[in-house]
Amino acid sequence: MKLLAVIGQSESVLGKKPQILAIIGSVLFLVFVIELVRRRRLVERYALLWIAAAIILVIFAAWGGALEAVANALGIISPPNALFLIGLGTVFVLALHFSVAFSRLSEETKILAQEVARLDREQRRIRKGALGGEEDVAVGAVDPPATNGGSAPGD
Repeated sequence: MKLLAVIGQSESVLGKKPQILAIIGSVLFLVFVIELVRRRRLVERYALLWIAAAIILVIFAAWGGALEAVANALGIISPPNALFLIGLGTVFVLALHFSVAFSRLSEETKILAQEVARLDREQRRIRKGALGGEEDVAVGAVDPPATNGGSAPGD
């Protein structure tokens, strides 16, 4: 009920019904993110980012003057345009962040695949030496991992 009192007092560009819908949608989004974290479907590192975004959405939805104040501070005439600018900036930051994470994970996957191939080759040598007795395998004497078709690493 306190929230409805705040809505009644705030002078919003939106009407009361759209503002209430925006608040409900923002709160549901916040609850959804928290539920994803609880079910371990979203890592805490990324959850903090989404929880912060959801809280900012709740603030913009509940306090109608917040978006107008941000628009004035940025020198933008229309508050909805400020919201779109902020959203676009957020999407760019998220895309860059996930590109960096994807690049790091891709490199780690490549290194792990090379290590598995090396270990598999070493295991085959040991088995072959134990069965045939023809080859004496020294501990630590391992060929370098095979490259994919002779291409340079990192391709």
